[in-house]
Amino acid sequence: MNKRQIFDQVSHMETQIGELYEQLGNLKNDLSEIIEENHRLTVENKHLRTYLEENKVDEKKKQKEKKRENNVPGEGFDNLARIYKEGFHICHMQFGSPRTDEDCLFCLELFD
Repeated sequence: MNKRQIFDQVSHMETQIGELYEQLGNLKNDLSEIIEENHRLTVENKHLRTYLEENKVDEKKKQKEKKRENNVPGEGFDNLARIYKEGFHICHMQFGSPRTDEDCLFCLELFD
């Protein structure tokens, strides 16, 4: 092998090393961007989970309040109970008609 071939091989290797170094720099920049995006998404995820948990707690509180409101009988309920005790139907099928001595299952269902 002569000196010229050795010099050409070294020059070619130097060119390849330069190209590899450039590729390594590009990969390093891409990796840096991916790490930054991952961190940003992790923080955003954390905030969204916190927000969702707060909304779930608020929603549960609202549902409990609605249940409490629904469980408290109002004046209309008291009036229906009074009419039923006086011996009249309160069900939609026979509303206002006199009841016999038996209890009407449809009327009783309204109380539940």
